[in-house]
Amino acid sequence: MPDAESTATEIVPSKPSFKRVMLKISGEALMGDQGFGLHPPTVERIAAEVKTVHDMGVEICMVIGGGNIFRGLQGSAQGMERTTADYMGMLATVMNALAMQSALEGLGVFTRVISAIPMDQVCEPYIRRRAVRHLEKARVCIFAAGTGNPYFTTDTAATLRANEMACEAIFKGTKVDGVYDKDPEKHADAVRYDRVSYDEVLAKRLGVMDASAIALARDNNKPIIVFSLDEPGGFKGILAGEGTYTTVHG
Repeated sequence: MPDAESTATEIVPSKPSFKRVMLKISGEALMGDQGFGLHPPTVERIAAEVKTVHDMGVEICMVIGGGNIFRGLQGSAQGMERTTADYMGMLATVMNALAMQSALEGLGVFTRVISAIPMDQVCEPYIRRRAVRHLEKARVCIFAAGTGNPYFTTDTAATLRANEMACEAIFKGTKVDGVYDKDPEKHADAVRYDRVSYDEVLAKRLGVMDASAIALARDNNKPIIVFSLDEPGGFKGILAGEGTYTTVHG
């Protein structure tokens, strides 16, 4: 009969499937049931999901869109000059990043907001080696202001930063539990993919991310995991080898 000490050593918690990941969420995910802006309880709920993964020892990068405040393409469609509209959208992502930082630090998770557009009194400028060091010190890094350039979406920014930070995967949090062949909210017969290739996503226009982001992930063999951000414990569950999701792969 094994003694208490030997029994204790046999109980080993499962290791997360990735050590460093990028979490990409839309700005709309932060507005809850509201039609605009930030919904603090929703921000806090998502922050709590991030904390559960951080507590597993996973190093976390984040990119949050700005569509809940301002979307550059919509501004351009309404007659605004595109470059100006895109810069306004970048500033919206900084506001969302600061809201998420506040929620995470309220839960005891040290966080850094890192902006591609320098604004030193609000957040840090993007310096790759410094950002890597923050991750190594178990700080969550929230990358804001996109790539710092107009005409690029936050999907592309997330893929770019994931490559620069050597993340092992990109987690795309959405309202549905994966990638479907058509919109599951409109079509009852929509079929979910367990795995789908980058080229198939592009060819069928499955709407996982924009084409630039998918091509960048493909060229660097960076898997994209699409899951439901509304499912409690979904983010942590995938890292523990559970849950429902779709993997976009090479």
